[in-house]
Amino acid sequence: MTELEVKNRFPEFENELIKEMLNVSSMREYAAGDYIIQSGQYFKQSMLVYDGIVKLYREGSEGNEFYLYHLKAGEPCALSMSCAIRQERSEVIAKSVTDSTLIFVPAAHTEKWMTTYPGWNRFILDSYRRRFEEMLETIDQISFRALDERLEFYLKRQREIFGSDTIIISHQQIADELNSSREVISRLLKKMEQRGWLQLHRNQINLMKNFK
Repeated sequence: MTELEVKNRFPEFENELIKEMLNVSSMREYAAGDYIIQSGQYFKQSMLVYDGIVKLYREGSEGNEFYLYHLKAGEPCALSMSCAIRQERSEVIAKSVTDSTLIFVPAAHTEKWMTTYPGWNRFILDSYRRRFEEMLETIDQISFRALDERLEFYLKRQREIFGSDTIIISHQQIADELNSSREVISRLLKKMEQRGWLQLHRNQINLMKNFK
């Protein structure tokens, strides 16, 4: 990883920050489906996504998932930073959705750079704001929306995250993230297909242009 590559991915970072990051951080690669953070794990480093997509979620006592948000290339994991700085156990699970490359920064530098580099400070604060807004949206969907509206919102968010009208996902995965059953999700998806909003295939959903 070169200074130019980091600058292209994180354009708000100062040149001196990039040099220091390359000296103290480590880079790791994960395959799709790999776990990055487990619930209850101590996490002593802050995590930035250099390439790929990572999903964060909580897991209930019965194994059901509660989806939080996705991280894309160029974004930090605000929760990992909080756990690292405060030396607390993680209460969430992070899983690589695609093949991913992550940058890990020691907690001491994560905190020090907040006062040393304005670019890092803005980067972290903007991340916290985006995550908070996304979580408010998720809470709003759960609390005030019917399941069909939540499913519509979910599919549009997947299109935005992956940058594609083709979503590789099973009905069971959607049910897990929306805390519903596969049968209910399949029925709602079938209704959307009948309306001409999407096309269903095995473990794949193609969203149509009129699905806005």
